Amino acid sequence: MAKVTSKLQVTIPKRLADQYGIKPGDEIEWKAAGDSIRVFPQRIDEHNRATVELRLKMFDASVERQKKRERSQGKQLQVKDRGWKREDLYDRGRTR
Repeated sequence: MAKVTSKLQVTIPKRLADQYGIKPGDEIEWKAAGDSIRVFPQRIDEHNRATVELRLKMFDASVERQKKRERSQGKQLQVKDRGWKREDLYDRGRTR
């Protein structure tokens, strides 16, 4: 029998964790089933699991894409003459 903690956490009994191959850090899925709750371990196909090297390569690629976006946005934001000055914003809509 497992208890729910004050943080709404539940401990999986060791016998069930061993039986279903659940290890610390694994994700489990909770599904409502009428008056019950069903718990399903998330199964990851070993052939589709990304290796550390592949995940690092994907991360590096995403960092490069972000840098490229920031560089392109930086060029768009550098407008030399807008037709108004920052100080004009403070007096806008005010009567003198």
